[in-house]
Amino acid sequence: MHPYHFPYTYPPMGSIMTLVDDIGKAINGQYQAIHYYGQLAKMAPDAKNRQQIMEIRDDEIQHYKTFVHLYGRLTGYYPSVTPPEKPRSYEEGLKFSIQDELETVDFYHSIADRAHDPIIRVAFRRAAFDEQQHATMFLYKWVDLIRKADP
Repeated sequence: MHPYHFPYTYPPMGSIMTLVDDIGKAINGQYQAIHYYGQLAKMAPDAKNRQQIMEIRDDEIQHYKTFVHLYGRLTGYYPSVTPPEKPRSYEEGLKFSIQDELETVDFYHSIADRAHDPIIRVAFRRAAFDEQQHATMFLYKWVDLIRKADP
């Protein structure tokens, strides 16, 4: 072995760029969730539901800030984001949110699995855990809404 050999092997550049692109997609998803949940909270039937949705929104804001920081550290740039659609109704918004949060859990685990940087890995694992909790909360709210609608 060469005396100056450093045993760490760097991942191929293509995989790094894919990871950066996926972090950009995660940022866009968080941006959209922040605004979507703000609109959904306005549709909530009562203050308790409104508050719980706003707490989920606060988590999304923290994820957004973390991901933007990581993206900036990797690229030196801020990612572009697109405006979200608004929920058509409270029920439709809950159903969409359940599906979106569940898909996001898998996406974040995939990013964490591919990340070589432990800071990125931990950030996306924590966010995936939060997203799973959000999906559970939205599912509870949707079931409760359906239960109340069908006595």
